[in-house]
Parts: sequence; structure tokens; C-alpha cells
Amino acid sequence: MRVFTVLTVIITIMAVIFRWRYRIMNTLLAISFLRRAAVVISMNMPVIREKIMPALFQRRPTE
Repeated sequence: MRVFTVLTVIITIMAVIFRWRYRIMNTLLAISFLRRAAVVISMNMPVIREKIMPALFQRRPTE
């Protein structure tokens, strides 16, 4: 019975986090230290850095 209760609580918490994931993320990223840490961690991932960096420094044609 205890295992069932623990599993039910874990599934409920996961469902709540999934439902409010964007609200939770916006709340956490409103804190400057956490926002900076998220940027540093994501820029240390080669896959993300390779996709973002060329777009940042791409020259746009002048008209």
C-alpha cells in the first residue's frame, strides 16, 4: 500500500509540473542568477552552441 501511495504522489507531482511547466520556467528564469546559469550551461552544450552562434553573427544584406 505504501508503494502505491508513493507512486501516486510522484505521478501527481509530475503531472502538475508538466501542466505548469512554462509558468514554472518563467518564474525561475525571472531570477537573474538562474537565468545566467541557464545560459552558461546551454552554451557549454556543443549542439545548442552550433545552432545559435551562426544565427547571432550572421550578416544581413543591406538594402
